[in-house]
Amino acid sequence: MTISKHFVLAAGGTGGHMVPAHALARELMERGHRVALITDARGTNIPGLFDGVQTHVLPAGRITGKPTSWPGGLRAIMQGRAMARELYRGFEPSVVVGFGGYPAFPALAGAFASGIATAVHEQNAVLGRVNRLVGSRVDIIATSYAEVDRLKPAWKDKTYLVGNPVREEVQVLGNREYPPLDDNGILRVLVTGGSQGASIMSRVVPDGLAMLPVALRRRLQVVQQARAEDLERVREAYVKHEIPADVQTYLTDLPERLGWAHLVIGRAGASTIAELTAAGRPAILVPLPSATDDHQTANTREMVAAGGARAISESNFTPVELAKQMQKLGLDSQALTNAAKRALTCGRPNAARDFADLIERIGPAVDGPAPVELKPAFAA
Repeated sequence: MTISKHFVLAAGGTGGHMVPAHALARELMERGHRVALITDARGTNIPGLFDGVQTHVLPAGRITGKPTSWPGGLRAIMQGRAMARELYRGFEPSVVVGFGGYPAFPALAGAFASGIATAVHEQNAVLGRVNRLVGSRVDIIATSYAEVDRLKPAWKDKTYLVGNPVREEVQVLGNREYPPLDDNGILRVLVTGGSQGASIMSRVVPDGLAMLPVALRRRLQVVQQARAEDLERVREAYVKHEIPADVQTYLTDLPERLGWAHLVIGRAGASTIAELTAAGRPAILVPLPSATDDHQTANTREMVAAGGARAISESNFTPVELAKQMQKLGLDSQALTNAAKRALTCGRPNAARDFADLIERIGPAVDGPAPVELKPAFAA
C-alpha cells in the first residue's frame, strides 16, 4: 500500500520546466500524495497547468556575469530560501524536486538547510546551470537522455535515466496508429516555435512550402503557431501560395494537433522532443542557437541518429533548404511512416511514472517509516 507523502516541485516559469513538473504532479496526486508548487510569476500564467495545486511564488534572484547583478541576486536568493524554509515547516515535504530555472535554486537551498531529501530533473541533453550548481548536494539527478553533457562522472551513482514527463494527452498518442497516409493523400503539417511561436518559422515556412513540387504542395494542410505581430503576414502568405492553413498565436489543443499531424516543423526544446518521441511523430527541427550551452542542438542528437528527425541549423534554415528536406520526407509516404516509427523508439512515455517511482523511495512519509535505500540504475 502506498503511504501518502508531501512533495514540493520547484520550476522556472517556462513551458520547458513547467510541463514536466505538471506531469509529475499529476502522477503523484493520482497516487494519493500531496503536491505544492514553487515557481515565478510567469509559471502561474501558463494555462492548463497545476490547476488546484497549492502554488507559491518566491523571489529567485538571477546572478549573471555582471558583478552589478550579484548583490541584488544574492539578496533575492536568500529571501527565497528563507521563505521556502517557512513553507516547509508547515507543509512538511518528504522530497523537494527541482526542474531547473532560477526559482528552483532557493527552493532547493531551503531544503538543504532543512535536511529535506532532494532531487532534480534535467529536461535537456546538457545539464542546466541551476542543476550544475546543486548537483553535488542533491540525492537524485534524473535525466531525459542517456547522454547528458556537463554531467560530472562523480555524480553517476545518483543519476537515473527516466525521460522527460509529458502530459497524459500526449502519452496516449504513442499507442495509436500513425495517421493513414499514401502518396496521393493529404499531408498534414504542424508548425510550432515554442510556447510563443518563432518569427523565423513565420519568415521561412510558408515560402519553403510554396517551393515544393505542385503535386506535393496541393496535398498540404498546415496548422502554424505564429507570434501576434506575424499573424496576418503569415496568413496572407499562405493565401498567396494557395496552401490551406490555420494560423494561430497559441495552440491550446496542442496534443490534439500533434495527433492530427503527419509531420512537425519546430524548435528543439526539451518538451517538444519529448512529445514528438512519445507520440511518434517525425520532425524537421531547427535548434534555437541562443539557447544556453546550445542545448537544443544537443537535444536533437538521439532523434536524428535514430532517423526520426532531420535537423537544420538556423543559419541554414532557408525556404530552399526546407523545401529540399520536405521533399526527402514528403514525396514518399513510407519514408514518413518509417520516420514516425523511429521517432517512437526514442520515446520514454512512462517518464512521469518512473520518476514518481524513484522519488517515492526517498524521504520519509508524513509521520511514516524511514525511506527505502536506493540502488543506482543509470543507463548510460
